[in-house]
Amino acid sequence: MGARPLIALRPRNRELLYLLPVGILTGTGFASVYIARQSFVSWGSLGYALFFLALYVAAHFVARFAVPAADPYLLPMTGVLTAIGVTEIYRLGPDDAFKQGLWIVVGVGLFALALIGLRRDYRLLENYKYLFGIAAIGLLFLPRVPGLGTTVNGARLWVRVGPVQFQPGEFAKIFLIVFLAAYLREKRETLAQARLKDVGPLLLIWGGCMLTLVSSNDLGSALLYYGIFLSMLYVATARLSFVVVGIALFVAGGIGAYQKVPHVKERVTIWLHPWTTHTVYCPLTGTKTLRQDCQSYQLVKSLYSIANGHYGGTGLGKGTFNTTSGKPLIPYINTDFIYSALAQEIGLIGAAALLLVFMLFVARGMKVALQADDGFSKLLAAGLTFGFALQTFIIVGGVLRVIPLTGITLPFVSYGGSSVVANFVLLAGLLLVSHRANSQ
Repeated sequence: MGARPLIALRPRNRELLYLLPVGILTGTGFASVYIARQSFVSWGSLGYALFFLALYVAAHFVARFAVPAADPYLLPMTGVLTAIGVTEIYRLGPDDAFKQGLWIVVGVGLFALALIGLRRDYRLLENYKYLFGIAAIGLLFLPRVPGLGTTVNGARLWVRVGPVQFQPGEFAKIFLIVFLAAYLREKRETLAQARLKDVGPLLLIWGGCMLTLVSSNDLGSALLYYGIFLSMLYVATARLSFVVVGIALFVAGGIGAYQKVPHVKERVTIWLHPWTTHTVYCPLTGTKTLRQDCQSYQLVKSLYSIANGHYGGTGLGKGTFNTTSGKPLIPYINTDFIYSALAQEIGLIGAAALLLVFMLFVARGMKVALQADDGFSKLLAAGLTFGFALQTFIIVGGVLRVIPLTGITLPFVSYGGSSVVANFVLLAGLLLVSHRANSQ
């Protein structure tokens, strides 16, 4: 007699099964931090694990109701990334971990609302494309409004309303992708003729976003938006010449910005020459000192942190992130440089595994785009996925000194409510497209 065939699990049952490692990973991570700090395991680690498992099981049941045929791997991978992120954030600062947990709850809530509200047909968003485009510009301009916007680390990106501070650009990214998906689907065949009435609205919305970002010194987001625009334009038209021209214009603009914009020149200089053997002018103190003790201090300390992790890492809770006096070695470590902290504590092997999770998420997202049978869905899934991939590359590449460093977050991992909530909306969009594609 032959072997009995294994029973194939339905997508949602498979998703539920894969969520179990999320709870185990969270519990193990928090237990490791407790042991490193206090030499014993607290019930708090089990509590965090059960909380995370319950939260994602709730998200699973919403997905089971609203998108039963959607991809079963995206939600568990999101759970893994958020679990790793909140564990490391707790290790760096317990108060920030509590706030991050609250933002994850808000993100899951908005994820549920998006799935339930758009489960019948999310393509109705296509009818409001210009509204989404204008809203994207409005959100990016919001930090420039006197009394609302605040400047953090040289960039005016944040809006404060009472005790709540958020970054509207994270949501503007989603709105711009919806606009581009709808507009490019409608005009994809006429764009090749480059008529002003067809190209004009596209360039107006995109150009408005780019000008607002550049005026805010948000170079990382400007690069992100530019990459999303080029990728979606290529998917819509299959014209490689558009991409080549776009890259050429970017290079020319980059050279011009390097020569004319001091902030850009400083970032490029830090990237190319983070260490100096002679003293240079330090704008922070107004004196001369080594560059690694001034402008490139964060980047250099970040590279040392990564190197200190070697292959296997120091272990969760055992990394060195403070001086003997208790001051942080790397400023903004739980936002811009959380990858450096993780690389030190879980080592090259663990950091590579983390990047593999990001790559698998991108692969599943691109599969969703390939499976979609209508232009809007295909462009929407491709834009959301490429935006996620490019954002990951920009921050990790900056930390590893592959490209100039820019201040954006590592999706689902870095500390920051706006980023977490916006990426849960991104996840909802991919699941909606996947459900429709698999239900045909």
